[in-house]
Amino acid sequence: MLTAVLRIESENPESIVASVGPEAEDLPRTSVQIYSEDGVATVRIIATDSSAMRAAVNSYLESITITEDIEGIIKVKQ
Repeated sequence: MLTAVLRIESENPESIVASVGPEAEDLPRTSVQIYSEDGVATVRIIATDSSAMRAAVNSYLESITITEDIEGIIKVKQ
């Protein structure tokens, strides 16, 4: 088994957890835990093989980037 831990410092880590959390059950051959603590969103990925790990890391990083971009746009418009 392979393990990766993504730690993302954010002004609103709860929004990251809420937005990417539903994906935790969608990726095959992976087990994912997502939580926030002390201003940091943490994504812990356990995968059965390198292909599953690569797909999961790419998917979560893309989703997190989109979430952060949307929050930036919303913040600017307020």
